Amino acid sequence: MDDAQAGLPRDSWASGENYEAYVGRWSKQVAGRFIEWLAIAPGRDWLDVGCGTGAVTRTIVALREPRRVVAVDQSEAFLRFALAATDDERVSFQPGDAQDLPFDADAFDVAVSGLVLNFVSEPERMAREMARVVRPGGVIALYVWDYAGEMQMMRHFWDAVRETDPASDLDEGRRFPIANLAALRELFGCVGLRQIDTNVIDIPTVFTNFDDYWRPFLGGTGPAPVYVQSLSDAARLDLCEALRRRLPVQPGGTISLIARALAIRAKVT
Repeated sequence: MDDAQAGLPRDSWASGENYEAYVGRWSKQVAGRFIEWLAIAPGRDWLDVGCGTGAVTRTIVALREPRRVVAVDQSEAFLRFALAATDDERVSFQPGDAQDLPFDADAFDVAVSGLVLNFVSEPERMAREMARVVRPGGVIALYVWDYAGEMQMMRHFWDAVRETDPASDLDEGRRFPIANLAALRELFGCVGLRQIDTNVIDIPTVFTNFDDYWRPFLGGTGPAPVYVQSLSDAARLDLCEALRRRLPVQPGGTISLIARALAIRAKVT
């Protein structure tokens, strides 16, 4: 890691627009599959924990006819983006900490979270909070990327970083050991949840060319883009070229990958 990286945050969530270009466009597709898998009946009260730019919230409204959806996030930039992108009187957005939810016990029928658990300092505390605010018989569910495995756009990126900057410790596959099905099951069991089910969700991520893949990494939102932003021009070029060599480019220039999300759900007793 060069001197330019000293003191920089590992993660930054300062731009909803840049997040959408980076992984938001893919998380929308995962959200649809995730909400369909939950198969929650209409007319329920939902909580979206760490709503980000609002992909899960909007999917709930589109697919499940909720009575209401309350969505919380700590990023003011993401909340502004989500509010501007969502036009439904059943939805409300507000600041909130996933590990200290600002709601009474038994306030919701369902609590969900997409791509958040691995970014909190105490995942068990977040899971307990989600269970606390859900009524008995309700559901809590979440999903994370398979960082160490088949979230391929990130896996190729960090494998290239390992080639060009072996001293870097930012690889999400190493940083987030909670992001595998065994660890998720153990977590839910530890907080007293039962009837636990898991699911693997794969979606295609097709990039029109290398620039379509690479440009979102320059936006400074998310761990990998923060890392790219911290590099010198020469180091950034080295990484870019390492990725060109590594990625499976098709004859027409497209790059076809998959993004794998790992999902878990359980009943609250």
